[in-house]
Amino acid sequence: MTTYIPQLTLPEQVFASAPASILLPVALGTTVGYSTRPKQTKETYNLIRQPPLRPPPWVFGPVWTVLYGLTGYGAYRGIGLNLTSILPGTMSVARRAATLYTVQLGLNLAWMPLFFGARRPAAAMLDVLALLGANAYLACLFFGTRDGLADPVAGWCWAPYLAWLSFAAYLNAGVGYLNGWDISDATLRRRKAVGKGAQ
Repeated sequence: MTTYIPQLTLPEQVFASAPASILLPVALGTTVGYSTRPKQTKETYNLIRQPPLRPPPWVFGPVWTVLYGLTGYGAYRGIGLNLTSILPGTMSVARRAATLYTVQLGLNLAWMPLFFGARRPAAAMLDVLALLGANAYLACLFFGTRDGLADPVAGWCWAPYLAWLSFAAYLNAGVGYLNGWDISDATLRRRKAVGKGAQ
């Protein structure tokens, strides 16, 4: 079980408002996406060796926007509507879920700077695995009728997110493996100079 940590939790007002709960992760995700220099990110994406089934770069922005919106709405439903519950147990679980949601959002926002900014696919892999675990548990809290929040709508908002995170973990592991876990500037410059297929 998680613990409610007010200092690590978004304010309750965010969860209590559907628009705020939806727009905050969308705005934060957009900000991180643009702060990692999209042109350089696209160039890096095209230079690294990729596993099969990789989508074109333009797919990621719309997919993440929809997923951030869905999870924001799910957080409003599963957390926001339960923070004012008259049942102390439900309110306690909602607070713990709010902390877990905030932590997973931080992990999510850290992935792109780790992978494309710092060029650390191994660290990004650890991040995405922690993200998967946190979100699987969060989905269980939303679906759960015993020691959970019993909001299947919120739980189903997490299903596409978990599927995409699993796919992202596959892509991250594939890129790491195929590139010897090294996508540093020096390696990519060398690859660009001699062609993508050479080391």
